[in-house]
Amino acid sequence: MDELLAMLRAAADPTRLRLLLILREAELTVSELTQILGQSQPRVSRHLKLLCDAGLILRFKEGSWVFYRSAEKGAGAELGHVLSRLSERDADILASDRRRLAQVREARAAEAAAFFKANADDWERIRSLHAPEKDVETAIATMLRAQPVESLLDAGTGTGRMLELLAGEIKHGVGIDVSPEMLAIARDRLSRARVQHCQVRLSDVFRMPFATGTTDNGFDAALFHQVLHYLDDPQAAVAEAARVLKPGGRILIVDFAPHDLEFLRSELAHRRLGFSDKEVQGWFEALNLKPLESAAIAPHTGGNGKLTVKIWAAATQARHHRSRVAA
Repeated sequence: MDELLAMLRAAADPTRLRLLLILREAELTVSELTQILGQSQPRVSRHLKLLCDAGLILRFKEGSWVFYRSAEKGAGAELGHVLSRLSERDADILASDRRRLAQVREARAAEAAAFFKANADDWERIRSLHAPEKDVETAIATMLRAQPVESLLDAGTGTGRMLELLAGEIKHGVGIDVSPEMLAIARDRLSRARVQHCQVRLSDVFRMPFATGTTDNGFDAALFHQVLHYLDDPQAAVAEAARVLKPGGRILIVDFAPHDLEFLRSELAHRRLGFSDKEVQGWFEALNLKPLESAAIAPHTGGNGKLTVKIWAAATQARHHRSRVAA
C-alpha cells in the first residue's frame, strides 16, 4: 500500500504527469525534456528524481549523458499504463508535448542522416558483396522463431535494425554497443518505429551489465549480427553472451564465411576475414554450448557478390555456463 501511495503522490503533479506520459513514448535526455516541457533544467531534474525514487521511471547513464524512460515492469509500469490510457480522454492537454517530441525526433533524425551520409560509401560497398539484406533478415527471423523468445539481447546493435526487425517476435529487447553515435541512430530508429519494448545501452560485449542468467532471470536469446569480425577475441564475446542467457537460451551468430577480401581488414577495420564452421563449432564445444542449426546465404549470381553470410545457432546447456570474461 505504501509503495502505491508513493507512486500516486509522485504522479499527482501536472509536470510530473506530463513527464511520465511523454517518457512512455521515447527515451529522452534531460536536455530534450526541457525542450519539450519548456521548463528549466534544474526544475525538470527535480521532477525526474521524484519519479525515479517512486519507481515510475528509470534513469541510466550513457557516457556523459543521462537518459530516462518509463518503468518496464512491476507496479510502476502498470500504473504508467493506466495513467496513459486515462490521459487519452484529454488528448489535447498533451498535444503540444507530442509536437515538441516530434521536433526532438526530427533533430535526432537529421544527426543520424548526417552520420549515414558520411559512411554511406563504405556500407554500400560491403552490401554489394553479399546477399540482399532482406534475404539475411528473413533467415534470421525464421531461425529465431524455432522456439519462443520473450527477451532478446542484440550484442553490437549498431543502428538497432535487428531490434526493429524482431520487435514483433519478442516481449523485451536490449541492444548494446560501444559507440554512442550508433546508439543515437538506434534510439531514433526505435522511437520512430514506436518500438517501446526495446532499449539500447552503452556497453562492451566483453563485460555486459547484466546478471548471470538463471531460469527466472536472463535472456532467452542473444544475437551477434555482423559483429564478431571486428573483435580480437570473438569467442570471449560469445562466452559473455552465454553467461547472461537463461539455461537453454540460444545464441545466434550472423557473420561471413571465410573470404580473401583484404581491403575489409585494411580499410574497414575488420579483424577477421570470416569464420569457418569448424572454428565456430570449436567455440561452442569449448563453452559447453549445444550446436543447433546453421544456414548459408550466398550472394546472388550475376553480381559482384563474393561474401557468403552464415548463421550459426547454439543453446546453453541445462547446467548454465557461469564463467565471466575479463574486460
